[in-house]
Amino acid sequence: MPFCISIPLLSVTVLVLSAESATPKSYSFHKAESGTDGTLNFLVLADWGGDENSPYTTPDEVYVAKQMGIIGSTINAQFVLALGDNFYSHGVQNADDPRFQETFENVFTADSLQVPWYVVAGNHDWYGNVSGEIAYSKKSERWNFPKNFYRLNFAIPGTNDSIVFLMLDTVILAGNSYDQLDIQPSGPEDLSAAKIQWAWIESELKATAKEKYVILTGHYPVWSIAEHGPTNVLVGLLRPLLEKYKVSAYLCGHDHNLQHIREQNSTVEYFIIGAAHVVDTSQAHKDKIPRDSLQYYYADVKGMGGFAYFEAGVDSIRVTFADGIAGKDLYTAHIKPRF
Repeated sequence: MPFCISIPLLSVTVLVLSAESATPKSYSFHKAESGTDGTLNFLVLADWGGDENSPYTTPDEVYVAKQMGIIGSTINAQFVLALGDNFYSHGVQNADDPRFQETFENVFTADSLQVPWYVVAGNHDWYGNVSGEIAYSKKSERWNFPKNFYRLNFAIPGTNDSIVFLMLDTVILAGNSYDQLDIQPSGPEDLSAAKIQWAWIESELKATAKEKYVILTGHYPVWSIAEHGPTNVLVGLLRPLLEKYKVSAYLCGHDHNLQHIREQNSTVEYFIIGAAHVVDTSQAHKDKIPRDSLQYYYADVKGMGGFAYFEAGVDSIRVTFADGIAGKDLYTAHIKPRF
């Protein structure tokens, strides 16, 4: 199964620029209680941002919120990662936008979800005011979106090991995606901002050599078989960094389904978790990913959306995809330690 990419002109010298003068400070959280079995447990969703018209939700989002609450309680989830397209279809206007209440606060109401949410932006957020989403961090006890890109550190309970998350803004890196016009990201719209973030990514990765797990997150996929398919800029520039620094996994959304992809002879796990708004059954790009790399694909519209939960222990991180209608476990994979 062949695959091919075309990479927009973006000098790879951005990968070796010094990040010291232009890099934001890391945004780190180290304290988390143990899960029910002594693990570090968390939930992940993407493409969950309701609707811009009343009732400002979708049925899939409501189902996913309910099942996340149930599973979050069962595993004692310590935090949630929200990977973009947080507010459909045009983001928010500012930090006082009622959509924060209508699509977030009034929907994810379970006690188990009153934990820190760590947020990155997607293309639909960039249609609006991403600065407004960042500013909302000062108005909400659980909404944490300090900068466009930032680092998180969590200790695995009962060990000296930790997980490092690099939370990326892939719209800054790759350009915006104008879905209604069928225009895919073709390169950064602000080259200077992209260079700063590329330099920060490599600087942070260099500093993680002794970390047991390093996970990068963003909105756009590197690989995907679905409607949007691979993101050429990320295949050309981010994928080599994931391989070079032996990154554990890359988590994202953008395509509205659940996928697990792993290339042959690679240890990097790719998880697409973009089914919390609506499910899209497209497999338009199934021939655009490396041969035999697709491990799992789920796009059942009757399942009322989907999300994932992660349980990080001494020997591995267990990743489970769950549906929205019943919280049913659909698929399980494991992320192995880097050493």
